[in-house]
Amino acid sequence: MRKISPREAKRLMQRMGLSMSPMEVKEVILKTSSKEIVIENPEVAVLEVQGQKIFQITGGNISEKTIERKLMIPEEDVQLVAQQANVSLEEARTALEQTNGDLAQAILLLSQR
Repeated sequence: MRKISPREAKRLMQRMGLSMSPMEVKEVILKTSSKEIVIENPEVAVLEVQGQKIFQITGGNISEKTIERKLMIPEEDVQLVAQQANVSLEEARTALEQTNGDLAQAILLLSQR
């Protein structure tokens, strides 16, 4: 199998409707539900295929940090747990926080006291 020169590769890509260009970027941030990945000074290439853009990220300094999510407990849940377990709203809220918002577990926890 023979090697393809960069010029031939570029021609083949153009015939197939592909275009690739470098992009100057200082920082790329990827956010997931539990962490944030920061890539500083990466090399980014943009590949365009049939109107879709594909970003290829390579190199750079990578750092990760965990994102702490504050649990949002609806007021209706607090009232329901307080009513079912026959406790104050504050006790119900505390139990829901301990059980990560699980209503049944919070009611059981308060009922066992």
